[in-house]
Amino acid sequence: MKTLTTKVAIIGAGPSGLLLGQLLAKQGIDNIIVERTSEEHVLGRIRAGILEQGFVDLLRESGCSQRLDDEGIVHHGFYISVEGRKTYIDIKNLTDGKVVTCYGQTEVTRDLMQARKDSQQMSFYSSPVTSIDNPEQGKATVYFEHQGEPYQIECDFIAGCDGFHGVSRPSIPTEIRTEYERVYPFGWLGLLADTPPVCDELIYCKHSRGFALASQRSETRSRYYLQVPNTEKVENWSDEKFWEELKRRLPEHEAQKLVTGPSLEKSIAPLRSFVCEPMQHNQLFLVGDSAHIVPPTGAKGLNLAASDVAALYQALTAYYSGQPREILNQYSEVCLRRIWNAERFSWWMTNMLHHFDGDQKFQRAFVEKMADSELEFYLQNEAGMKLIAEQYVGLPYEQIKPVPQPNASIDANIKQEKIKQ
Repeated sequence: MKTLTTKVAIIGAGPSGLLLGQLLAKQGIDNIIVERTSEEHVLGRIRAGILEQGFVDLLRESGCSQRLDDEGIVHHGFYISVEGRKTYIDIKNLTDGKVVTCYGQTEVTRDLMQARKDSQQMSFYSSPVTSIDNPEQGKATVYFEHQGEPYQIECDFIAGCDGFHGVSRPSIPTEIRTEYERVYPFGWLGLLADTPPVCDELIYCKHSRGFALASQRSETRSRYYLQVPNTEKVENWSDEKFWEELKRRLPEHEAQKLVTGPSLEKSIAPLRSFVCEPMQHNQLFLVGDSAHIVPPTGAKGLNLAASDVAALYQALTAYYSGQPREILNQYSEVCLRRIWNAERFSWWMTNMLHHFDGDQKFQRAFVEKMADSELEFYLQNEAGMKLIAEQYVGLPYEQIKPVPQPNASIDANIKQEKIKQ
């Protein structure tokens, strides 16, 4: 078995793993990334495209924002359409100048992947992790296979950025972790096409036939979604069927000017709300989808992963700069405060904008009437729209607090010892 050593082993080469690796490398903190799939497969994932300002700032700090700054589309607001009646949520004015940026996750990953290659930090693709050794004290170990050979990475810490189905979360003993989950009875059928967006801002559509979203990836590439039952199959939807259903759910003005074309990609994403507590155990830290999932309605999934990265990056940088090990104990608590807020907002948006079918028909009808009334209340006054806008642009990142240290000479000795290691 080949043995490698590093300070931080990162499992997963999605945007969160790559961003964390890039930020740590810029601080001189050595790290190795291990990804179970190929580079091509990672870049083939079609995901989110709305970035909060905190994420944009992190990309700039990592040195990976050139294309984002050149090509990203700034959104000052978005529309909520209820049975064809549009209300504009002016997030820039409602939040004292905050905006979001449209730049696809695939492009974020591409930029970070190139920066990773340029940094010459070690990465392994098509290399499934088989197990993790995460002792209470001492070094941790990640075991994986690469090109048919077994490897192990001895490290100070492990960042589990390997998604909902990865090995990191199950490595935390069941008696320690608690999981909270809500699975929704529908999914989003998404279509990507090289057609001009129907609107220069996103349109969230609440309709009796089901939810729809008109989004974009660039001035010439559109991304649209339709709510479908979670039993639906992609093969049941031709391009023509998709476009016709989308027109039914869009406001009339947008439906009339919708430009259709052949799809570049179609897929169905199931919707769930999920949180794992705690997000750290011994030397292992969960990041992004390995610890939490949100419905895409609130545009929070990728952005929550970025706030996890920011917290772990701060904590590790402080530790390797001389702070005691205890500073890392803040990670889970800091992350979870922001996560539960975003979970609540995404759950709220999902319940307000989707049509629910279920066995309890009469009870469901009552709940939907309550949702209609609540949504109307929020959209009919500035205070309600301000609450939506503040959640949509994202809450500020909470800072990791330094641990009080009584003796500066001890601090210097700790830092010197870490550098030697």
